[in-house]
Amino acid sequence: MTETESLLKHVIEGIQNKKGKRITLVDMTKLDALCSWFVICEGSSSTQIMAICDSIEEEVRKNAHEKPMGIAGYNQSQWVAMDYSDIMVHIFDSETRQLYQLEQLWSDAKLTDIPDLV
Repeated sequence: MTETESLLKHVIEGIQNKKGKRITLVDMTKLDALCSWFVICEGSSSTQIMAICDSIEEEVRKNAHEKPMGIAGYNQSQWVAMDYSDIMVHIFDSETRQLYQLEQLWSDAKLTDIPDLV
């Protein structure tokens, strides 16, 4: 498993630890993009969105020994973006996710949906 694959795994685990929903991986490795992956998910409240962000940060720090280069939107909690250089994590509320539709911006990218945990 590559370093990026390991980081993706821990990001997903961090999301699932707090019951984040509708996880989508956007593979941009074959595109001329600033990063290789987008991970997009949503939470049902600002409290859950902040909890997902905190969980990702803790999971990645403990298991992949990485810290985000930056976190934006944490206090607003409608759209939180976490920058792990090669991976950008986007945590939305459902309304904001529907408005911006990031999954549709890169039509050439491969999309993978991760099933919600029950």
